[in-house]
Amino acid sequence: MLKGLRKLMGGSSRPLPAVPPGERVYAIGDIHGCLEHLDALIEGIDADIAAHPVDTVHLILLGDLVDRGPDSKGVVKRAMQLAEERGARVLGGNHEDMFLLAFKKPSALRSFLRYGGRETLLSYGIDKKELRESEIEELQAMMEERVPKKHRKFLKGLGDQLRIGDYVFVHAGIDPDIPLAEQRTHDMRWIREPFLSFDGEHEAVIVHGHTITDGIDVRRNRIGVDTGAYDSGVLTALVLEGTERRILSTKTKKGGIKVLSQEV
Repeated sequence: MLKGLRKLMGGSSRPLPAVPPGERVYAIGDIHGCLEHLDALIEGIDADIAAHPVDTVHLILLGDLVDRGPDSKGVVKRAMQLAEERGARVLGGNHEDMFLLAFKKPSALRSFLRYGGRETLLSYGIDKKELRESEIEELQAMMEERVPKKHRKFLKGLGDQLRIGDYVFVHAGIDPDIPLAEQRTHDMRWIREPFLSFDGEHEAVIVHGHTITDGIDVRRNRIGVDTGAYDSGVLTALVLEGTERRILSTKTKKGGIKVLSQEV
């Protein structure tokens, strides 16, 4: 495994990216309203910690908590609980941006509804008949009434970037031409190109979601962990400890959702 990683990083003389000694990271990709998968993955993480104790655990949610899946409200509530009770760091994604903007601009609400927002509003108690028959302004009034203010406050306060050791965590990616300290929120939540095709070095290895792949996408300068949970049933957590990398991921089987572990 180490030989493979050294080859990926461009030669055995180059230090492998690492997190500080005694620390472990669990970075969870785009959840998109899939509460059952998030709960199963958290249980898997807890079991992993119990089996392999470590001094410090960093739990990171990489954004896009809402839209597309069946229970965005439940995911937001769970993320708030994880942040409060376990110190989880929750980053903001482009779907949080769309959700919040939909309260203010009719055009943004129309776009939000096209990209998974219908499922989000259903989870907050706006039913299908109301969605079908209401004017945009009426829907905005319902959102004001039914989406708890504390949920909106939480989503407004989400971060954009987090660094641990040789890794930086964002939702979508970064602009390769701008230093990490000067990255723009819009890029960190929305960018695809030129980030995805850039093969040069960044200041750190970028761990991100936003772009769905079949399994995690490991490159020498970035790792994508959005495995399309709302469609595939696979929600993935990248586990980083020292120079080692592995993943925990959900899989729907007879009898419920199981969590599988494998090395990268």
